[in-house]
Amino acid sequence: MSSTIDQRIAQVLTANESEMLADWLKRQQQEGRTRYDEAEAREKSSQFLKLFAAAIQNGSLEGVGPQWQDVYDMLADLSRNRAQQGFSPSETAAFIFSLKQTLFDRLRREFGSDSHGLVDAVWTASNVLDKLGLYTTEVHQKRREEVIARQQQELLELSTPVVELWDGILALPLIGTLDSSRTQVVMESLLERIVETSAKIAIIEITGVPTVDTLVAQHLLKTVAAARLMGADCIISGIRPQIAQTIVHLGVDLGTVITKATLADAFRIALQRSNLTVTRTQTS
Repeated sequence: MSSTIDQRIAQVLTANESEMLADWLKRQQQEGRTRYDEAEAREKSSQFLKLFAAAIQNGSLEGVGPQWQDVYDMLADLSRNRAQQGFSPSETAAFIFSLKQTLFDRLRREFGSDSHGLVDAVWTASNVLDKLGLYTTEVHQKRREEVIARQQQELLELSTPVVELWDGILALPLIGTLDSSRTQVVMESLLERIVETSAKIAIIEITGVPTVDTLVAQHLLKTVAAARLMGADCIISGIRPQIAQTIVHLGVDLGTVITKATLADAFRIALQRSNLTVTRTQTS
């Protein structure tokens, strides 16, 4: 019985393709999506109808098996592109769900007074379209997560610039909270610049770090230790009174690290340790 229903649905799709395509496009446009592109919608809709009918003819309406691979590949490509363009998951899934009414109208005409056959056909078609619609949301969500993860990584890299203040002296201004993932980016950026510039001193400026707790202090110590292994000493600047009190209260040992209240003080120490001096020029 099921195979008979499948074949009749496939026949409906094949015999009424042009008519269904026009009606489906009209329904997509009537839903009022602001990013509706008629040329793109026509191309994707026509492609889907052909692949959908072929999958049913060669397999079944269960929506599984190698016969459906082309359908899933096409929907995955569409979902990823729409996620990139800023479509919401519901807008992306609506591409499939908007086909339901168009298909059901043709099935009603096909089955006529055969109410039992119509119910079976509608139920079967509805199940597979629901499955395909949910698949588009899954792909869309995964793509959005990939985009967000990449953007977060790019922001981390942008938020940890290593500046060369003088020959052999680097500065790493930190703004925001330090966590494990950001500490890794900080260390990598600093170590790469130490190698590139052969720097002997690195100033880690934490004025922009809102709070320092045990975890943040540990991350700073890890960064200092990594820099030392590369042959560079570190100075931590931006130690405000409240941060100093917090570090003492937490019992964090920064005794082996030079700390200064301001970047200017840290830079002065760095110059001294590099046997450099800055003098004022005489003005006439």
